[in-house]
Amino acid sequence: MTTVSRFVVTARLKPDASERAAQLVAKGPPFDLAALGFERHAVYLSHGEVVFVFEGPEVEWILDEIVGEETHSTAFEEWEPLLEGVPRVAREAFYWAADG
Repeated sequence: MTTVSRFVVTARLKPDASERAAQLVAKGPPFDLAALGFERHAVYLSHGEVVFVFEGPEVEWILDEIVGEETHSTAFEEWEPLLEGVPRVAREAFYWAADG
């Protein structure tokens, strides 16, 4: 059985960037999540922050490859003008799920 990992990236949005961020999220991911090996993905938006949650086996390595590949890294360029500072990475410290 393969262990599923969760990986979170959070970033502050610049003032007045929330609407454009919502538009980018509505377009969907800029790459094929299933083909890359992800099992689940979610994006959370607040007025001043965006949170990307990725789940799958060896998810950290998959993300590392995506960010390093020129074909995929261009997909992140649309987010750059919307972000304030550098995105932060959060690794899972606790997770609970009901049995079944």
